[in-house]
Amino acid sequence: MMRGMGNMQGMMKQVQKMQKEMAGAQEALNAKEFTGAASNDLVTVTFTGNRKMVDLAIKPEVVDPDDVEMMQDLLLTAVNDALSKIDTETEKTMGQYTKGLPGF
Repeated sequence: MMRGMGNMQGMMKQVQKMQKEMAGAQEALNAKEFTGAASNDLVTVTFTGNRKMVDLAIKPEVVDPDDVEMMQDLLLTAVNDALSKIDTETEKTMGQYTKGLPGF
């Protein structure tokens, strides 16, 4: 009976260790910056890993009041590019903790 309790304590320690590692990995990911770009960097956006936009840059040559749709398309492309990079890095970083777990 005591032998089983030792295994349970060992498992709990492993779970606690993994939780600390996950929290550290998530914190590092949140601090990292991801830049998305559109059309040769005419528009760039920068997000942190927790999906907060921290910068938006638009080159003057792309500003055309007669073609607002192009600006909108460039912004969408740059934002989606950055968010895709965040998703890829999140899966790479956090996926190691969820691999094999049901529902992940």
